[in-house]
Amino acid sequence: MIHLNAFLMGVGHHEAAWRLPESDPFAQTDVAHFTRLARTAERGKLDSVFLADSPVLFNSVGRRPAGTLEPTVLLTALAVATSRIGLIATASTTYNEPFNLARRFASLDHVSGGRAGWNIVTTAGVDAARNFNLDDLPAHRDRYERAAEFVDVSLKLWDSWDDAAPLGDKAAGRWGTTS
Repeated sequence: MIHLNAFLMGVGHHEAAWRLPESDPFAQTDVAHFTRLARTAERGKLDSVFLADSPVLFNSVGRRPAGTLEPTVLLTALAVATSRIGLIATASTTYNEPFNLARRFASLDHVSGGRAGWNIVTTAGVDAARNFNLDDLPAHRDRYERAAEFVDVSLKLWDSWDDAAPLGDKAAGRWGTTS
């Protein structure tokens, strides 16, 4: 079995794509643009759409559009506009905290009815480090050790809530159970 994915970018992958007559040079921040792309991919029977992310501006602002919307927020909008297609986003384990990121992906998963996916990255580059008040990029080994622990903690957070916990028993006045 083969799985097909659409890697969505606001104005296309080629650095001059924004200059085409039919291209919107501001598409990278247009939810309607991404909605059209996701719906097209879903109609075409693709399995998923993917949004890359980086905690730095992509590319040279002088040559092409560089800013993007935060992917879990954008995918939440796409979840409401689609019904079947998977929704995958890049998120860094180096420049996030497990609880916050696990919560964002769990929220996306709930909103989408179980269609969320996480492209786990450690993020290289000194520019990213400087955006988080660090003088230099953490060492490769440190980033990957943190990533392993980060994923483990995220999985434990997601598994810490028993699927049967929400009872919603109005007569007993009990919404849920605790472990």
